[in-house]
Amino acid sequence: MTAGQDTGTRGSGPRVAAIVGPYTAGKTTLLETLLFVAGAIPRKGSVTAGNTVGDAAPEARSRQMTVEPNLAHCSFLNEPWIIVDCPGSVELAQETWSTLMIADIAVVVAEPDPARAVTLAPLLKFLDARRIPHVLFVNKLDKISIRMRDLLAALQQVSARPLVLREVPIREGESITGYVDLVSERAYRYRDNEPSDLIEMPDTIKPRESEARQEMLEKIADFDDALLEQLLEDRVPASQDIYAQLRKDLCSDLIVPVFFGSAEHGNGVLRLWKALRHEAPHHRETAERLGIKADGGLCGTVFKTLHQAHSGKLSLTRLWSGEIAENAALGGKRLGGLYRLMGAQTEKLAQAVAGDLVALGRLDEAATGQVILADGTASAIADWPEPAQPVHALALLPTDRKDEVKLTAALAKLCDEDPGLRLEQGGGQLLLKGQGEIHLKLAIDKLQQRFNVAVHTEAPLTAYKETIRHGVHQHARFKRQSGGHGQFADIKVEIAPQPRGAGYSFVNRIVGGAIPKNFIPAVDEGIQESLQRGPLGFPVVDVMVTLVDGQFHSVDSSDQAFRTAGGIAMSEGLPKCAPVLLEPIQAVSFAVPNDYTAKVHAIISSRRGQILGIAARDGWPGWDSIDCYLPEAEMHDLAVELRSMTLGVGSFVARFDHLQELSGKLAERVVEDRRRALAA
Repeated sequence: MTAGQDTGTRGSGPRVAAIVGPYTAGKTTLLETLLFVAGAIPRKGSVTAGNTVGDAAPEARSRQMTVEPNLAHCSFLNEPWIIVDCPGSVELAQETWSTLMIADIAVVVAEPDPARAVTLAPLLKFLDARRIPHVLFVNKLDKISIRMRDLLAALQQVSARPLVLREVPIREGESITGYVDLVSERAYRYRDNEPSDLIEMPDTIKPRESEARQEMLEKIADFDDALLEQLLEDRVPASQDIYAQLRKDLCSDLIVPVFFGSAEHGNGVLRLWKALRHEAPHHRETAERLGIKADGGLCGTVFKTLHQAHSGKLSLTRLWSGEIAENAALGGKRLGGLYRLMGAQTEKLAQAVAGDLVALGRLDEAATGQVILADGTASAIADWPEPAQPVHALALLPTDRKDEVKLTAALAKLCDEDPGLRLEQGGGQLLLKGQGEIHLKLAIDKLQQRFNVAVHTEAPLTAYKETIRHGVHQHARFKRQSGGHGQFADIKVEIAPQPRGAGYSFVNRIVGGAIPKNFIPAVDEGIQESLQRGPLGFPVVDVMVTLVDGQFHSVDSSDQAFRTAGGIAMSEGLPKCAPVLLEPIQAVSFAVPNDYTAKVHAIISSRRGQILGIAARDGWPGWDSIDCYLPEAEMHDLAVELRSMTLGVGSFVARFDHLQELSGKLAERVVEDRRRALAA
């Protein structure tokens, strides 16, 4: 099937469903099963065997995890679909958020463990904040000892929208062997990787089915007066009316339908497919949700950028209206190609239509999150998710110094592909910052495998500073005589400490022309150069230097001589001023479920932190916000420890707040390490 063909009875282009959920929930396996059920692939692959349509990148296969959105095209009951398997790691959430923005519906994959329900909280919060329709698929539900109502109760705690159970399980011992659909009231028995068999509803399930069906009707009746009236009058609503109301409520993000099954065994996946087909919105409704006016002309949103060796820059774009051909021009600039992605495969297309999700070649000006039009103009979507603040960093050095320029160019492309990455210079190091250890290691693997640039990594240097406790009067003279003109400069300065945060000040109190005015700036320059490395080996801050007197020679004095004298005055004077080490302190705000608040206390205490306050997190029931001060030197692997203690849902933001004196053995060790580094 080529893009635009087989658009189904509704006269619409492909719909896009994003598969999302925590790492290990089974999203890639669900994608594989959806494709198999739809007939798009002849047999199912497995994550462990490394032969799935999704996770085709070497970085994904080596880790057995989704590391970027994986696209797959298929047709279910003569209707075209595009399924996108999204990363589950919290460190790669930016990729997931961007995909969800252009999806018609999200399939949230959950594990059947009430204790892990909290892992869905950030994802469900994002979906509801942007009114993205979503259904919940409880995976791995073939053998389970807990009750479905207990699991739903736990999941409801993390969902702002009411969860509407659409089916109830049929149990035989501890195994779930089938289900009863609560709208049609038909019972089915599972057959692994085959359509379920229609069976007579067991008598043992009838009371639970009746109770669950009534709960479903009451929940959707909250959004429809006519249905509520029928329930109050004990009238049985028609099935088609129930289905219509369910679709309406889902498309408006008023409810979250809940399905279950086992992606590995193919159980419940056909039922999920049918629900998506009948109830998921189409691209026109999604464009309206995003506030995009798709008036018939070409209009699309770039949600992901790729840089490939052969095709160059590719802009993955969801088309909202119009058509586009492979030789089309946008704003007078011809496309570098039109492609469709299917896992690792890239297929050239002749044409794409509204609803399609395609890759546009070499739209150099297009950026992720922009709406592009036929005239080449682009505008940003106001509600597009901003990249999260980086929480982890590594310093990079090319293995081969000849690769320095190549490294910078490759990193720029990676940051263009993934807005969650950030490249900075700090302390003489090239820093790559991101959302965690896995995030940065993935980027380093891509440097090696895609751009052929090998790098060494090391921890970022802490931005220590130093200052002085008291002042001194210092005299400095620079005199050098050689053939021709010599060098002469003589100055007297007062060095004094300033309040913390005041920075550096230079005051000129020369009177009577002791030093000509044109040489004064050179003294200031020499002083500032010397302050870049103080007696302890770090930049000096919060000092005032006053130039009070001096001498010059009419022939031998020069800017360079007075610049050198300024440096001599500081190098000789600062050691006499009781230099002290300053360490940077970050203001950190943690956000965690309140069950983990005590663990955050322990993290803060173990890292020499100071707790400032604890409060309920605004808009997040059951969550706390903990504010504290933490030394920058203790921040390096904070994200790793926090996530390991909070099932991956804990987060923090940090900013530089102030400098604080550091003394004792820790300060001595920092200074000694600095001296060894400078000597090397």
